[in-house]
Amino acid sequence: MRIGIDLGGTKIEGIVIDGSGREIARKRIPTPASQGYEAILDAIADVAAGLETAAGGACTVGVGSPGAISRTTGALKNSNTVCLNGRPLREDLASRLNRPVRLENDANCLALSEARDGAGQSMRCVFAVILGTGVGGGLVFDGALWPGHQHIAGEWGHNVLEADGPACYCGRRGCVETLLSGPGFAASYRALGGQEGLAAHEIVARTGHDPIARAALDLYCARLGRALATVVNILDPDAIVLGGGLSAIPALYTQAPAALAQGAFTDDFATPVLPARHGAASGVRGAAHLWPARAP
Repeated sequence: MRIGIDLGGTKIEGIVIDGSGREIARKRIPTPASQGYEAILDAIADVAAGLETAAGGACTVGVGSPGAISRTTGALKNSNTVCLNGRPLREDLASRLNRPVRLENDANCLALSEARDGAGQSMRCVFAVILGTGVGGGLVFDGALWPGHQHIAGEWGHNVLEADGPACYCGRRGCVETLLSGPGFAASYRALGGQEGLAAHEIVARTGHDPIARAALDLYCARLGRALATVVNILDPDAIVLGGGLSAIPALYTQAPAALAQGAFTDDFATPVLPARHGAASGVRGAAHLWPARAP
């Protein structure tokens, strides 16, 4: 039995899968980010304990988290849940759970899940994208994660898309994440004159009758296409798989590829942009897949 935990900006979700990948149990709670680092550790431990009880025995634990482990310090870096940065998250979780813990970037977990048995199954090179509270990316070659020399492979969310864009927590301006995250989409809607206080999913629901919402979505798709064109020009993957809360927007698969094709350095653009087969569960399944299945 393998536990996978997805540590998101707004929720912590966990599942247990058996050796064949069949889901046994699931648990989801809000992320107590406002309460700080220790509260997040406690919440993850509680989720793992509940899942292990449901599984009826000891389990391995894999965790997907925003950010990555620094080669220099061993602590987490680059997380948009900023209270995690500079902390030895993997070691602290292993201490809380009294077992080794495998920790990977959440977008890498999405990529692993979708390349193993999802939308990118049987493809050699899969680039997977998280579009949610933050924006991340992960890369799989021949069924194996490619984390990169500095564990930042796929981190397209902090490439600058518009130099005069909004400030990002990383210190730059106009990062992909500031424009294509859920909060970034909502901010673009407000900047165009839209109603205050609406979240991304509420804005999308208004596109049929609200011209500003429609314009915001058109702008979002154009930006997404431009941002992904850079990835295609460097990696030329067999497929791009979209996950995260915003990935359910149908226009991402009809409008964004046209903008992507315009920016791709080819006259025969054919890279498919696909929704994650496992949907919102893909990242958490990938976290469980960080440990190999064992024979009975």
